[in-house]
Amino acid sequence: MSHLTFARKDFLAQVPDWVPLKTDDMVMYSGMVEIALGSALVFTPEKYKRNVGKVAAAFFTAVFPGNISQFVHKRNAFGLNSDLKRFVQLLFQPALVYWAARSTGNID
Repeated sequence: MSHLTFARKDFLAQVPDWVPLKTDDMVMYSGMVEIALGSALVFTPEKYKRNVGKVAAAFFTAVFPGNISQFVHKRNAFGLNSDLKRFVQLLFQPALVYWAARSTGNID
């Protein structure tokens, strides 16, 4: 929900320059996808959880270039106002991918 409301400006800092869409549109679309994925993770019947987990892990992998872009271009957002803080953020995205895969039974 934060993509669509209070943190929208911060998310703009993460959109790489090479994305062919308007930056604000990209933030909105990615927010809608995250809402849909989160809802699917909660409400999907157990027999489909593994598939939803794979999609969520793929999505978290696909948005990782945004974190890299924020680091490379030294864009301040979300309180990440130093190279060290932006670098540490990079370490959390693989953990998020792992969590999506592990919590849905894709990794034992």
